[in-house]
Amino acid sequence: MPRTGPCRMADKPADYQRLGLAKGDIAQWEDGFSAPGGPGTFEWWYSDYVLDDGSTLVINFMAKDFRSAKGVNQPAAPVVTFELNRPDGTRIEHTSKPHPDDFSFATDRCDLRIGKNTFAGDLHTYRIHVDLDGITADVTLTGQVPAWRPETGHILFGDGDKQKYFAWLPSVPQGTVEATLTLDGVTETRTGTGYHDHNWGDADMARLMHHWYWMRAEAGPYTVIASYITAAKKFDSAEVPIFVLAKNGKILADEGSLVRFTKSDEQIDPVTGKPVANTGVYDYDATQAGGDRYRVTFRRQSTIVQDRMIESLKGPKRLLATVAGFNGAYLRFTGQVSVEHLTPGTVPERLDAPALWELMYFGKH
Repeated sequence: MPRTGPCRMADKPADYQRLGLAKGDIAQWEDGFSAPGGPGTFEWWYSDYVLDDGSTLVINFMAKDFRSAKGVNQPAAPVVTFELNRPDGTRIEHTSKPHPDDFSFATDRCDLRIGKNTFAGDLHTYRIHVDLDGITADVTLTGQVPAWRPETGHILFGDGDKQKYFAWLPSVPQGTVEATLTLDGVTETRTGTGYHDHNWGDADMARLMHHWYWMRAEAGPYTVIASYITAAKKFDSAEVPIFVLAKNGKILADEGSLVRFTKSDEQIDPVTGKPVANTGVYDYDATQAGGDRYRVTFRRQSTIVQDRMIESLKGPKRLLATVAGFNGAYLRFTGQVSVEHLTPGTVPERLDAPALWELMYFGKH
């Protein structure tokens, strides 16, 4: 495989200028429709919620279903996904039919419509309505932590004319939630906490990345979002850490270069065949510059999603993928997170709470 050069976070002044962005200042248009929408691109608006009965809810509006046989190599055909996981292990999952001719996406703000489903907000308050077969949901998400992105939010892969990008904007790193759910005629109202981010890019992610961990949690007054991306081999398997920690709505730490990520007690997932770490640690240390040190530890308790991507392929496409050895997978976990304040000369602090995180694994193990 030819070498194309490493990947990097777009964090230089020229990157900000080229993208029309301001450092530390996020505009509403950044949460609007951003990718061209044609073949080779992808875009989604994701939200997840931890509800007061212990359920987890995930709602995703996608410009196209990159999990399908055509993947990103198709024009816009938006879909909505709904996934509710109950504490007793019950899972309710539904994906809408594609809507290639019945959607509208604003470019100046987040204002989406896919069939009867809507998702709109202003970087602080979002209202999401889902209307699928036998399922309706009305969710209001109100931000407690301001919108944030790592530098420009764009990770660049390769260079020159063939350079590609993956972009990420956590529009609501943490917020309060009010949700009304109706399933098979039974209505319930829940409260809880939630999160919303926006992702887009101009290439199939499996071509750019080998795998990534993505994690978010709230522990007492702390909010943490952390990710660790390992690029594909042709990009030198470069590693990109992303980390933000807030307390009482104020961001305390967000410099990815100060983060050391380690994982331990890896086991092979029996469904996907991917290595899964039972423990992941993000150690943020700014003490050399007179700052603070924090350690965030995720401990897996349950695997709630085990998706082999090849299962979505049919006929010749599945046969070709099998012959090529493609075995990408997506996994989602629940467990416990601990947030520790370990700055020398201060009283050590530790808080523990439930957490939700994922592993996207495109490459071969």
